[in-house]
Amino acid sequence: MTFYTFAKNLTYIWVRLVFNMKYEGLENVPSDQGYILVSNHRSNYDPLFIVQKLKAQMHFMAKAELFRNPFFGWILRMVNAFPIERGKGDTGALEWATRITREGRILVMFPEGSRSKDGKLGRPRSGAAVIASQTGADILPCAVSFGSKLGFRSKVVVRYGPLIKNSELALDPQVPSSVKKASQMIMERIASLLD
Repeated sequence: MTFYTFAKNLTYIWVRLVFNMKYEGLENVPSDQGYILVSNHRSNYDPLFIVQKLKAQMHFMAKAELFRNPFFGWILRMVNAFPIERGKGDTGALEWATRITREGRILVMFPEGSRSKDGKLGRPRSGAAVIASQTGADILPCAVSFGSKLGFRSKVVVRYGPLIKNSELALDPQVPSSVKKASQMIMERIASLLD
């Protein structure tokens, strides 16, 4: 058993005890390919909510500040997270994310770049579209919904939408505006999944 599987099984019990979880759209989750899973970001628990029903191991791009504590950083790396320096054009992190996706693994990204304090979707960053452009990966939109505040036994709905085929994103390396349009499409698909 890998550390990832152990941690997922352990948190599965905790998540089920603490929150009232509901999952929808699991039929949309591919079982035979890699992809980029994109989701809104409302709480630190979002990665735990997202992975519980997914069989494959996920890989997470997470802000570098989370890795500054050596012990917590070690745990994050053991569950397939890797750091990105936000707002600094971290090419190393993007290269790592591209490699993960090219190898047919699953990359989880939060296009807003940070948590939304009021639950409203923020402006999308271009990372997911850039990686999709470079790798040909498809995009799986996901949304995490709960009330105005997350507390004990809060109802949390995790909804997976239909896969966005790479061709549907109309990405063209020669047309920079295509990345912006694709990023907006991705965020609109996430928005359509929210309560």
